[in-house]
Amino acid sequence: MNSKNALLTAEVEIEIPFHDCDPMQVVWHGNYARYIEVARCELLRQFDYDYLAMDDSGYLWPIVDMRIKYIGSAVFTQKIKVTAYLKEYESCLKIDYLIFDSKTGEKLTKASTVQVAVDKSNQEMQYTSPKVLLDKLTKVL
Repeated sequence: MNSKNALLTAEVEIEIPFHDCDPMQVVWHGNYARYIEVARCELLRQFDYDYLAMDDSGYLWPIVDMRIKYIGSAVFTQKIKVTAYLKEYESCLKIDYLIFDSKTGEKLTKASTVQVAVDKSNQEMQYTSPKVLLDKLTKVL
C-alpha cells in the first residue's frame, strides 16, 4: 500500500464533519471507507470511467477486497488529504490510498481496494479488464 509505481494519482481534501465522529469527536472507523471512495471517484473521473460510465459500458465493478490500516485518528473539523493511486488495471482495478492530515502531513491511514469487472448481462466475472477500460486508460497513460 504505497505510492510507488502509481500509474495515475488523484487527491481530494475533506473536512471531517461532526456526523462522522463518535462521542469523543474521533472519526468512527467505518467512515474511512467513505473517504477513500471520494478519492477513488476522483481518480476514475481522470480517465472518464466513473460509476455512471461503468454502468453505461455494460460492466459492474464491485469491490472484492478492501484493506485498511489505521495509523492515527482523524477528528472533528480536521482537514485531511486522501490520495488514490492506480496500481493495476489489466485484470482488475487495484487502487492504493493514503490519508494524511492536510496541515501537518501526518499519515493517518493506509488502504487498498480491488475491483473486478462483472458483465451486467450475465453477471459473469471477467478475468481481464474489458476493452472499454483499456481504451480509456490508454488515452491518459
